[in-house]
Amino acid sequence: MRKIVLMMSVSVDGFIEGPNRELDWSSGGDEFHEHVDELLGAMSVFINGRVVYQLMADYWPTADSDPACAPHVARFAHIWREMPKMVFSRTLTRADWNTTIHREIVPAQLRELQLQPGGDMVVGGAELGAAFMEHDLIDEYRIYVHPAVIGRGRPLFRCPDKKLALHLAETRGFGSGVVLLRYERGAQ
Repeated sequence: MRKIVLMMSVSVDGFIEGPNRELDWSSGGDEFHEHVDELLGAMSVFINGRVVYQLMADYWPTADSDPACAPHVARFAHIWREMPKMVFSRTLTRADWNTTIHREIVPAQLRELQLQPGGDMVVGGAELGAAFMEHDLIDEYRIYVHPAVIGRGRPLFRCPDKKLALHLAETRGFGSGVVLLRYERGAQ
């Protein structure tokens, strides 16, 4: 069965972006980008809300058109264009690049999708991630902690109404100082 994976980068103090949507605090490096590209390339579906989808659609379709772009940019641009995408939005009227629009989260439909063959499905974005958490749809959390404290901004987790029991399945450090914390549902 395919897993639904929430995959996000955060600062040490738990923010996914600065107060003005800044992402300049995040680090990476070749090792990190190769890991992310390998992981995302094996997924079967990218699942986003409207804001994240539009940010991605504004950049990735042509990100590799500059011959001087970084190798990781070219790799991910290809992955993004080819990957099937689901966008959850009540207002979006059109989506390109192998994308289907869904008006609401229907847990039974998503669980049916999980039974189909293929790679895991990745959820991006704090708002949609929180909604999937409310519906108990997240099977795995891949949190990439970047070596920065930004003090304020948008947190990854807002106070959920319920507790989640998670099992630490993996940790991995990257040369850039980024640390992967991979958790699975259920305490063991």
